[in-house]
Amino acid sequence: MNHQRALVLFAHGARAASWAAPFERLRDLTQAREPQVRVELAFLELMSPRLPELVASLTAGGVNDITVVPVFLGQGGHVLRDLPLMLDELRLQYPQAAIKVVEAAGENPAVLKALSDYCVSALL
Repeated sequence: MNHQRALVLFAHGARAASWAAPFERLRDLTQAREPQVRVELAFLELMSPRLPELVASLTAGGVNDITVVPVFLGQGGHVLRDLPLMLDELRLQYPQAAIKVVEAAGENPAVLKALSDYCVSALL
């Protein structure tokens, strides 16, 4: 059995392609720190790949351990409602894959501290 792992950074998406640039940098920084794990971006809407497309591609490539990190500052309707529904469907479609999700990035104390540090540094 293949035990490849993937870390999926899940963002909202936007019409402007330039909007994805910080997420692409985050992906690249994360990939450099975890070279043995596939680090990918997926979007809820307006950009590609969408999460279902990416999970299909990952599982077709033998990935069976997928962690989804919502790169959202808060847990609004997309994280609380849309994402769980999407994950339920994906788990039914791909029972061979363990798909887990962690809290929204903005809900994590370390992320909030980093943002606060940045905000305070603006005063200097």
